[in-house]
Amino acid sequence: MTAIQTWFITGTSSGFGRAFAEHAIAQGHNVVATARRVDALADLVAQAPDRVLAVALDVDAAGAAEAAIGAAVARFGRIDVLVNNAGYGVVGALEETPDAELRALFDTNFFGALAVTRAALPVLREQRGGAIVNMSSLGGQLSFAGFGAYSATKFALEGASEALAQEVAPFGIKVLIVEPGQFRTQLAGAGMRHMPELAAYAATVGGTRAFAHDMHQTQAGDPRKAAAAIERALAAPVTPLRLQLGGDAVDAVRAHAQALLADLDAWEAVGRGTDFDAR
Repeated sequence: MTAIQTWFITGTSSGFGRAFAEHAIAQGHNVVATARRVDALADLVAQAPDRVLAVALDVDAAGAAEAAIGAAVARFGRIDVLVNNAGYGVVGALEETPDAELRALFDTNFFGALAVTRAALPVLREQRGGAIVNMSSLGGQLSFAGFGAYSATKFALEGASEALAQEVAPFGIKVLIVEPGQFRTQLAGAGMRHMPELAAYAATVGGTRAFAHDMHQTQAGDPRKAAAAIERALAAPVTPLRLQLGGDAVDAVRAHAQALLADLDAWEAVGRGTDFDAR
């Protein structure tokens, strides 16, 4: 029997966050479900009122993460799994993406996740254990025309997570970067912002816009299966740093890694040739 854990999940009103919360509840765990509007979480609380705490959390707001973590510890005494899931997407060429939109995207997807992580770390260090799950994307390993802004936030999150994993390993804390492909969440629906179009980018970004519109609720990925896969990875004796979810993510990340290695091999002599000449 799996020991009862406390899962703290951001962005639980829909999509992955909702699926993770429902999975954890079904496994008998305690759940701290957070969202900007707690009324959107009433049905989750109703599933197990003694094990589910709904907390209002806007990850962009200063001090909000500390208050939410404090409420979680006051209710359940600890946090075993922190899932940084809150986020949204943007479609548009970089020239089409205003600075304000780019900064707002980073505030939520990157700075928001780090704020919650920093708020939780004193608790996890004191416990000498726990796990931090940062929801990235296959777009955190590679990018496509029109998804540059979104991928930039995920690349940043992955870089921070890779360093964080090394920093907190001595405290018994695991860090897992999750790289999903297409899953049936709200990312392609209400969770996607479309930038004003410039005709110059119709050929390069137009296909991405159409893809982002048309894939909504047709994706092959099942968020509940993603939740089970994440729990399996966390329970493994050796948890991977990165976990690709969905055949599309596995294939895309592998192809990208192979292309990277091919370029490395082709240009290795040029790269090595930039050292000072030996005397």
